[in-house]
Amino acid sequence: MSRTVTTGIVAPTRFAHYVLRTADMARSVQWYATVLGMEVVHRNPFLTFLTYDDEHHRLALVQIDSGGKGVDKALPGLDHVAYTLADLGALLGQYKRLKALDILPVWPINHGLTTSLYYEDPDGNRVEFQVENFPSREELNAFIRGDAFAQNPIGVEFDPEVLLARYESGEPIETLVQQQSN
Repeated sequence: MSRTVTTGIVAPTRFAHYVLRTADMARSVQWYATVLGMEVVHRNPFLTFLTYDDEHHRLALVQIDSGGKGVDKALPGLDHVAYTLADLGALLGQYKRLKALDILPVWPINHGLTTSLYYEDPDGNRVEFQVENFPSREELNAFIRGDAFAQNPIGVEFDPEVLLARYESGEPIETLVQQQSN
C-alpha cells in the first residue's frame, strides 16, 4: 500500500515548545519553576527539559559557555520555537512543499520522542516542525523520563528524502518513527 503526501500549506496543530540558550542553567531552571510553575522532566549537565502540563516538554534550556566564548560561540537567547504537525504525512508534505521552493531543512533529526525538521528564516532564527513518535502522552512522558532518552537526548539525524520514499512506499508508521539512521 503506497501513500502520497499533500504539498499544500500545513498549519501546525499546536505550539509545542521553545528552546533557550542560557549561561546559568541553575538560575534559569529556578526562574522558570518559580514564574511558570514548571517542573524538570529531564536534566543532564548541558540540557534541561521542563513542562507545566502533560506535554513532554514546553521549554528546553541549553547550557552555553558564559559570554559566547564556547565552541559554538552562542550567546544566551532563543534557539528555536517548535510546532507540532498532525502526523508524519503532514511533516513530509511540508518538507516536499518547502523543498520545491528551495527551502531545505538545516537539521533533520529523530529525537526519539519526535521526528523533527528544523528550518532557518532569513535572519537565522530556527523553527522546528515535529510529529510525536508515540501514540499516547503516557508513552511520550515515560520515554523522556527513561534511560533511552537519558543516553541520547539529542537523537539521530536522518535523510528526509529517504524517509519520504519509505513513507510513500507504505512502510508502517511505527517503523518510520523509530530512531535509526537511514
